[in-house]
Amino acid sequence: MLNTDSIEKPLFTVDSVLFTVHEDALKVLMVKRAEAPFIGEWALPGGFIDIAQDRDTDATARRKLMAKTGFSPNYLEQLQVFSGPSRDPRGYSVTLAYFALVAHQAVASQIASVETACWLEVADLDSLNIAFDHKDIIELARQRLKQKTLYSLLPVYCLPASFTIAQLMTVIEQILEKPLQRKSLMRRIEASEMFEVSAEKISSGGRFAQVYRLKSGANIVNFERNLSV
Repeated sequence: MLNTDSIEKPLFTVDSVLFTVHEDALKVLMVKRAEAPFIGEWALPGGFIDIAQDRDTDATARRKLMAKTGFSPNYLEQLQVFSGPSRDPRGYSVTLAYFALVAHQAVASQIASVETACWLEVADLDSLNIAFDHKDIIELARQRLKQKTLYSLLPVYCLPASFTIAQLMTVIEQILEKPLQRKSLMRRIEASEMFEVSAEKISSGGRFAQVYRLKSGANIVNFERNLSV
């Protein structure tokens, strides 16, 4: 039988890139580290697996996000494994990274109550000290989100339960960093059959805007053609 006691074991963590769109900007949730290494620097929310309560790494990601936001995201996806001897000064480390989406309103009060957690604009990260290789992880997650936005309506998970077409357009435009043709979005909404029209209407610019909701149990539809921008 192989004796594993003599085998040096790597550090293994689960970290999550949680995106939202707020104040016309794509933002990511970051946590200021209170312990070494990289004390005082911004890092992604995450940590070690609790083998006593986490049935899998998805559960670890959700537990860690719940601790910071009080909310388990409706959309969570495995991104990629990051590993190597130079990622962490404590030794060889492996991180299973996830990315998730959330409506800012759903977690605003909880995050405001957590002193070390903060929404940062993705565009500002280059000027900040970011721990480990988390800046690279965020960039890969941003590219994944951007690609999925071109072929699906995934950004709906950055919105509250009830939303307008204008709000969805704003979210998509911030992710793609380009203006969007309203008629292209409307065609995609109709073809997806993911949404239902609410009886509610919202006053906007002197007019009443139609309100939409994601259908119960609706799954993200992937389109063959790129969203026209």
